[in-house]
Amino acid sequence: MDFINQNILLISIVVVSGLGLLWPLFARPSGNSVDPGQATLLINREDAQILDVREASEFAAGHLPEARNIPVDKLADRIGELDKFKDKPIIVCCASGMRSGKACGELKKQGFDRLYNLAGGVDAWVGAGYPIKKGARGK
Repeated sequence: MDFINQNILLISIVVVSGLGLLWPLFARPSGNSVDPGQATLLINREDAQILDVREASEFAAGHLPEARNIPVDKLADRIGELDKFKDKPIIVCCASGMRSGKACGELKKQGFDRLYNLAGGVDAWVGAGYPIKKGARGK
C-alpha cells in the first residue's frame, strides 16, 4: 500500500496511457472501413455509390469521380435522395474519415446496410494516386 501512496502520480500516468492506447478499439466508426483500393473494387465490381459528406466548398475543391455531395449536417433532411441506393453498397467519404463515420451511423439508423467508410477519406484517396474531379456539380 505504501508503494501506491508514494507513486500515485506514476500509476495515474500508466493508467491514462493504457486507456489512451485502448481508445481506438472503442471509438471505431460505424460501417466497414475500406482503403482506396478496396473502394475502387466496390465501385467497379458492385457499382457502389459514393457519398461525400463534406461541405460544398470542400467538395468543389476536389472529390472522387461520380460522388454525390450531401453535407453530414444536412444528411437527415436529404436522406430521401439515397433511398434508391439501399440495396447497393455506399462508400461514404469526407476529408479524413471522421465525418463519414458519423454519417455511416446515421445511415445505418435509416436502414442502410451496405455501408463502407473510406479510411483516411479523400486525403487517402489522393495519397494513393487516384484521380479526383473539381467543381461543385455532384450527381
